[in-house]
Amino acid sequence: MPHRKGSAEWKGGLKDGRGTLSLGSGAFEGSYSFGSRFEEGRGTNPEELIGAAHAACFSMALAAALGKAGYQPKRVATTARVDLDMSEGPRIATITLDTEAEVPGIDAEEFQKQAEGAKLNCPVSKALAGVDIRLEARLA
Repeated sequence: MPHRKGSAEWKGGLKDGRGTLSLGSGAFEGSYSFGSRFEEGRGTNPEELIGAAHAACFSMALAAALGKAGYQPKRVATTARVDLDMSEGPRIATITLDTEAEVPGIDAEEFQKQAEGAKLNCPVSKALAGVDIRLEARLA
């Protein structure tokens, strides 16, 4: 069973502090702050990273599901929009997976069926079970 890791360090108070985070693989290292998370400041934020992870996981899950169903996708491109609800303290309320795929020989109904299944079975979707996950899927 593979183990993956990420790490972060925060220095200072909530609003005046700064942090750095990195992926265990070394593929990314960046800064984050109150401004980059709750405003439009420079740097990354946890929600953006969750969005990237979810988009990547879903794209792979959809490609796998399509392959298992006998279709060979040429391309699956997904953006995950992560909405932070601040009404009762910050929480991730909704993630919308917006995906477009090129899949020869599949009809729209079968594609939607495979996309919905991938949304439910993607490991990141399962990890985020408490979040309202929505899907906008279309064939290119």
